[in-house]
Amino acid sequence: MVRWPFLALVLLASFISKSLAAPWQSGDKAQDKKFISFSKYSQEEDERILKLFEGLRVADVSDGMDMAGLQDVGLMDPDIKPLWRDVETFQHFICGIAVTVRYVPTNRRPGKMSAAEFKDWEGRWYREISPEPFVPLLRPGSILIIDGEQDRDTGSIGSNNSLLWKTKGARGIVTSGGARDTDEVMKQKIPLYLKKIGRGIRPGRNEVESVNQPIMCGGVLVRPGDVVVADGDGVIVVPREQAEEVAKAARQILEADKTGRRKLYQQLGMPLDRTVEPSRR
Repeated sequence: MVRWPFLALVLLASFISKSLAAPWQSGDKAQDKKFISFSKYSQEEDERILKLFEGLRVADVSDGMDMAGLQDVGLMDPDIKPLWRDVETFQHFICGIAVTVRYVPTNRRPGKMSAAEFKDWEGRWYREISPEPFVPLLRPGSILIIDGEQDRDTGSIGSNNSLLWKTKGARGIVTSGGARDTDEVMKQKIPLYLKKIGRGIRPGRNEVESVNQPIMCGGVLVRPGDVVVADGDGVIVVPREQAEEVAKAARQILEADKTGRRKLYQQLGMPLDRTVEPSRR
């Protein structure tokens, strides 16, 4: 006969074991869970936040992040650089709301093909395996963020599709992967921040893994709806929850910098330019 005290101890041990079990051991299906949360925002909410960031530089935003207690958070790898720079009107500067996509290397390899077979295979790959399902999510103020870190010599971005994304409202593109047709992209003045040149097409090289989910780009977490600022200093991502606080702090930094540099311009007899003029807000 089992003694009750012993049975009670067995039951207690079983309870403690289940309580301390990892989430994937507790009976829940971890593969069905989303562990990083993010919110969806309206166009009006995005516009309000982006208005606060108008004219802010990456340096200002980085300082604003420091003031918010977010030192070194959101600063992408400096290897992700602007494809081109405009030091007159700063058309390469971008600030927008993240729309995300992740491409991963494929493990599918086709055999040798005729021209007709290649055309059919390429079309099916673009439609079914490595498409661009994020396009309907783009709207004025969007910045497309691509996790293509594991892409080898692949140009997921080109002069054609980047121009299409611009017609949908995208202000620019940031990728940890590659792009091709870069001469045309520069001529079209599409702001593009990238890690490398990639010459091969997507078919046979990568597959789309997820759209508008949290991703890693340039070593930092990027969630849909986060604020992204990019200029000649690189790219920074501001968590949406702290965006307003960071923008207000960064504005103070920028205006103080403009005031100080404006005085130095005058002292040196330099003509004033837009970088030292007070912000018109």
